[in-house]
Amino acid sequence: MEVAGHVRSLERDGRLLLAAAKRAGLDAPVPTCPAWTVRDLLAHIGFVHRWAASYVSEAREDVLEEPDEETILGSAPRTDELVDWVEAGHSALVRTLEEAPEDLRCWTFLAAPSPLAFWARRQAHETAVHRVDAELAAGVPPSAIDPELGADGVDELLIGFLGRSAAERAHETVVGSIAILPTDRPERWTARVLAEHGAAEPGAADCDTAVRAAAADLYLLLWNRRSAEGLDVTGRADLLELWRQRVEVTWA
Repeated sequence: MEVAGHVRSLERDGRLLLAAAKRAGLDAPVPTCPAWTVRDLLAHIGFVHRWAASYVSEAREDVLEEPDEETILGSAPRTDELVDWVEAGHSALVRTLEEAPEDLRCWTFLAAPSPLAFWARRQAHETAVHRVDAELAAGVPPSAIDPELGADGVDELLIGFLGRSAAERAHETVVGSIAILPTDRPERWTARVLAEHGAAEPGAADCDTAVRAAAADLYLLLWNRRSAEGLDVTGRADLLELWRQRVEVTWA
C-alpha cells in the first residue's frame, strides 16, 4: 500500500473507533484486551497518535523517553472530554502525515521504504486493530477490512515485527510451520513456530498446517482479534495455539 492509502485507512478507522467507543461507553470492558475498559483503550490510542505525530512533525531522529503503560492510561482525561481529546489527536496525526514531506527523516523501528511510509503504515494498523477492539466492546461485528489492508497488516506483523529478531532466533528448534494463505490476495507467508518464539518468511511451500481465509480474517486471527473457528484449517491445528502462546510483539 502507498502512504495515501494508509492515511485514508487511518482516518476512516479512527472515526469508526470513536463511534464504537461512544456506543460502548467508557466503562465497558474490552474483551480482546481483558485488563482494559474503553476508557483505557481511548487513553492508549490518544497517546500513541500524539507520540507518532511528534516524530513526524518534529522530524525527530532521536528516541523519545516513553512513559510506562500505567502512566499513559492515568494521564489522559478521565471525563467525557476524553473522546474529544482522542479525536483531536487523531485529526492532528492524519493532518501531520498528509502534510509531511516525502523526504522526511525521523526515527523508525521497522524496515520501510521511507520514514513517512513507516509511520503511515504503523498508525493505520495500530488504529485498525484498536478500532476492532472498540467495536467488540460495543457488541457489534467488526467493520469490513479491505483485503489489501488486511494482507498488508499480516505482512507487517510477520515480516516487519518478527523479522527484526530473525537472526538471534535462528538457533531455535522449529516445532512446526503454518502456511498463511489469503483467498482474496496473492500474498503468501510461512509462519514458523519455534521452541520459544515465532518467525516468518514470505512465500509458502509444504507446511505442517495451512490456514486459508480472506485476508481480513487472517489479519484478525494473527493479531489475536478472532479465533480460527470457521476458517479453513488443515494439518496440525495445535500449531495455531502454540503460535498464539509464543509470538510477542514489541514496539521498539
